[in-house]
Amino acid sequence: MTNVQQILQTAIAASHTGGAILRRYFEEGVIMRDKSQDGGKSYDLVSDADEQSEAAIATLIRDAYPTHELLGEESLQGGDVDSDHLWIIDPLDGTNNFAHRIEHFAVSIGYYENGQAAAGAIYNPVHDDLFTAVRGEGAFRNGKQVHVSDADTLGRSMIGCGFYYDRGAMMKATLAAIEDCFSHHIHGIRRFGTASLDLCMVGCGKLEGFFEYNLSPWDFAAGSLFVTEAGGKITDARGGELPIGSSSVVATNGHLHNALTEITRRHHP
Repeated sequence: MTNVQQILQTAIAASHTGGAILRRYFEEGVIMRDKSQDGGKSYDLVSDADEQSEAAIATLIRDAYPTHELLGEESLQGGDVDSDHLWIIDPLDGTNNFAHRIEHFAVSIGYYENGQAAAGAIYNPVHDDLFTAVRGEGAFRNGKQVHVSDADTLGRSMIGCGFYYDRGAMMKATLAAIEDCFSHHIHGIRRFGTASLDLCMVGCGKLEGFFEYNLSPWDFAAGSLFVTEAGGKITDARGGELPIGSSSVVATNGHLHNALTEITRRHHP
């Protein structure tokens, strides 16, 4: 059996390695490029920072675990999701924040064993903020254990959300779900633009819920474990189990899960 604590230490080391590259480019500047090559209409950006971060992370993990499979956002999209040992890597989550000099982005690294999330590390290199989780052992922020909030009604909640790059039906569905949330007298909506850190905010009890109608597995692989280990619940927007693939996502403190998924299900695009 794999030593999951050793796996976690590798994930932490890799997140710091990738984070150091991001921090250097963030401080010195980098040219952002549009992934779609369609004249900038996709709003989906990439840079040397993403690519070098992913390459450095992949090298470190492969040196430690040469037989493990890697799946990532940039050059690692061909990874076998059915592998018994799978690392899911986002070398820069929050690319648009990064591009606009907003200090809210992260490296996210999740490890799946036999199809189940087993360990994860999420690291904001600007603030030196590290979120970690191991299955069955709790969720931690900078070494201190954290828990979801105890709010039991939407009327006591702050809800986070995300927008996919699509500016059509999916955006309208998200806006409709937000309006529906406000009709339940929530305290407010927050959109921070980095799904992995949004999930950590649910786990830390800062948000009672978070939803987005389209995320890739590298956006939520580590964060999903962080939420559940902090005592919360995470599913797709219809309440179903998350796949290791693109999916809608709803994460909550558990108490509000049925109420929030009722809303997200109703407006699902």
